[in-house]
Amino acid sequence: MTRLKEQYMNEISAAMQSKFGYKNVMEIPKLDKIVINMGVGEAKENAKALESAVKDLEIITGQKPVITKAKKSIANFKIREGLAIGCKVTLRGDKMYEFADRLINLALPRVRDFRGVNPNAFDGRGNYALGIKEQLIFPEIEYDKVDKVRGMDVIFVTTAKTDEEARELLRLFGMPFAK
Repeated sequence: MTRLKEQYMNEISAAMQSKFGYKNVMEIPKLDKIVINMGVGEAKENAKALESAVKDLEIITGQKPVITKAKKSIANFKIREGLAIGCKVTLRGDKMYEFADRLINLALPRVRDFRGVNPNAFDGRGNYALGIKEQLIFPEIEYDKVDKVRGMDVIFVTTAKTDEEARELLRLFGMPFAK
């Protein structure tokens, strides 16, 4: 069991229960999954771009990404329906806790001019979305082997009912929210 998962089981659930006054242990919100999405716009002209994005995402998460395809044709973006335009990974269980630990404690502090993440990026149902501008903040990515700097979206899906509960849960995990 990972260190963050053990910490969640003990300290975080006790702190959440005391703050929100849950009567049942099953009411305590927990992290359900983490979805990492990387949109690769230049994949329509360059198939190698998508391959390198998939490789980077696999190195970062330790899991093989799924290639996402366009749902609709959009003439202005020169996109046809069914065209591969990105990749995503859904992490659950131990891999999810390990990734959250690495993101919070290793990657985010390496962001230039980092003052914390946006505390208002919740969707109203207890899920948090975080945009990362470059994959170079992860220590697994070797700077010399990167062909292009790409961003990604990291979505924390929780079982929390409200944004306040989810914010407190992520704060207890160590998410560095901006003041």
